[in-house]
Amino acid sequence: MQFEFPIIELVDRYSIAKVKYEKTSGANAAELEFYENQMQSVDKILIWDELNALKILHDKIWNLEDDFKKCRIDGTDLAEVGRRALEIRDYNNMRVQIKNNIAEKLNDPVREIKA
Repeated sequence: MQFEFPIIELVDRYSIAKVKYEKTSGANAAELEFYENQMQSVDKILIWDELNALKILHDKIWNLEDDFKKCRIDGTDLAEVGRRALEIRDYNNMRVQIKNNIAEKLNDPVREIKA
């Protein structure tokens, strides 16, 4: 069965799956393989910098979200939780820019719009 995603979503999900694979010692190997197969038709060389930037952002988001889980246990104050939430929001805004740069480079008409 073949699924089609807008390129920016496929690349984003692929980047997330790569981070998850590293963070979970390969527990999502089937998921990563699925996205790797989908990515075969994408010119990864052309978007190499963006792929790396997305992976770095997803790694940072993963770490911050993991910290959220620990904050509940450690009793971190709400100001710190808010600071971390704003940091995740900022990373997600960067993520949108990167995804749209990918769409531009690959001549894909789908763009992500955040208001």
